[in-house]
Amino acid sequence: MTQALASLSEVVSDYDAIVFDQWGVLHDGSAPYPLAIPTLTALAAAGHRLAVLSNSGKRAAANAAQLARFGIAPDLFECVMTSGEALWRAFERGAIPYRRLHALARAPGDAEVWAEGLALSFVPADEAEAVLLMGMSDDAGAGAFAEVFAVALERGLPVLCSNPDRTAPRAGNVRVVMPGTLAEQYAETGGEVQFTGKPHLGVFRAVEAELALAPERILMVGDSLEHDIAGASRAGWHSVFVRCGLHAGRFEDGAVLDRLAALADRLNTPPPEFTLDHVR
Repeated sequence: MTQALASLSEVVSDYDAIVFDQWGVLHDGSAPYPLAIPTLTALAAAGHRLAVLSNSGKRAAANAAQLARFGIAPDLFECVMTSGEALWRAFERGAIPYRRLHALARAPGDAEVWAEGLALSFVPADEAEAVLLMGMSDDAGAGAFAEVFAVALERGLPVLCSNPDRTAPRAGNVRVVMPGTLAEQYAETGGEVQFTGKPHLGVFRAVEAELALAPERILMVGDSLEHDIAGASRAGWHSVFVRCGLHAGRFEDGAVLDRLAALADRLNTPPPEFTLDHVR
């Protein structure tokens, strides 16, 4: 049974580390949530170990820099792990064989920055061994990169998706399409997709390794039942579902626990151990 919390302080002492998602939990893509920074600061000052785990196609350092731009000091966190970082490390250790990639990213140059230190080249889709799907602009929509996916499907190219999120929250309760939607569409047409990121186990194990902790000692704080909460459950972590992010519109009035149970049932995800309106 999920327990509704008034504050993280009610449960954090039962865990050795608290791991936060970014978008929809610490900030909305435009500004930090009002109590996020003082809460993080107080937790760190009390000696709690903090980390970030984000489905971002960019590397950890780029995400730490973004947190800093929001006024969230990266040194509050012992570990910043992203799906893009996990994929970079997989390439570095030789776990992925492809070297000629066609990149689909939010902005020009993102892929080249991500690939620094790797022996990779970025080429047109008709010359590539695989497609790297790491990002997309907020206004791109579900039909983005259709021509590239058509070429990839014809050539039998795998798509390496380093952001499995299907949608993401933005300011004003707006939701935008994310790379996971495009990757799932590609899979539905018969294409091969290799996902790196939540809810898949690898990124959770990467955080455990960074923190040197057993799964049961870690608490995940996230806003996506399908990615944060389901992934944490799969990894053996406990979780706090934050209602101000991705699913905010579903909790605008009362009956929080009933609504949460119904949503988890509809999405076929395990319920979280705890729920909170926003990080406080």
